Amino acid sequence: MIDRETRRSEVEDKLAAHVLAHGLGRTSVRDLAAAAGTSDRMLLYYFADKAEVVSVVLARIAADMAQALDAALPEGERLPPADLLARVGVMASSAAMRPYMELWSEIAAKAGREEAPFAAIADAIAAGFRAWADSRLAIADDARRSAMAALMIVAIDGAALLAPMAGGTIARDGLALLGELLDGHCS
Repeated sequence: MIDRETRRSEVEDKLAAHVLAHGLGRTSVRDLAAAAGTSDRMLLYYFADKAEVVSVVLARIAADMAQALDAALPEGERLPPADLLARVGVMASSAAMRPYMELWSEIAAKAGREEAPFAAIADAIAAGFRAWADSRLAIADDARRSAMAALMIVAIDGAALLAPMAGGTIARDGLALLGELLDGHCS
């Protein structure tokens, strides 16, 4: 017999796949239960309420994305800003990362509308990605490195938001020029 924690982990995996495939628009308790292959009642056996389901699933998805970022650029490797922007820009625009970036845009929009629990979730995810970028930038000054990490997030997330528009040229051209500016300014 499978214990509760093992089953909950399996449910989380199915829910993460569902949310990545369909976004946040199909996250009623009934939709989530169907995606997990269980009933509404059983879903709420594993989680206190819908807010916990969404929070846990989004935390799992963010952890998966962070793991992919770590695999692409291991901790301890530091790059100049233009190089980090280029590396992360390519990764963020890949087909494999597109669902994550689209979901992140949805989370940010809901946080902007102050929909619970998305503001807290967005803050935690943004802080995690800022810390990740900060730890991989080859800038000695702490304050400047932290500000540059914030710029990386703004640039990558902005590019992800605009990627579907104009065949992706706005995002690609913008990141390319920013990379050139950073290369000239930070070298």
